[in-house]
Amino acid sequence: MKRLSDFLVGEVGIVKKVNGERMIRRRLFDMGITPGAEIYMRKKAPLGDPIEITIRGYELTLRNMEAKCIEMEGNN
Repeated sequence: MKRLSDFLVGEVGIVKKVNGERMIRRRLFDMGITPGAEIYMRKKAPLGDPIEITIRGYELTLRNMEAKCIEMEGNN
């Protein structure tokens, strides 16, 4: 398993688990990042923070700290 923060631009994967503090997990769940959701890595800033993903048909920007809480299974 790898974290969403480790994905390269263009990679696709499935969310397996969301870790972190309760408030961070809740925020990610509210944005639609739940186990089973497919995520496409659209863009990464030059220093890796923030990142832009596509999930459930919409674009979402996350901080690297949040992306490190998302365990993924590569689909590429």
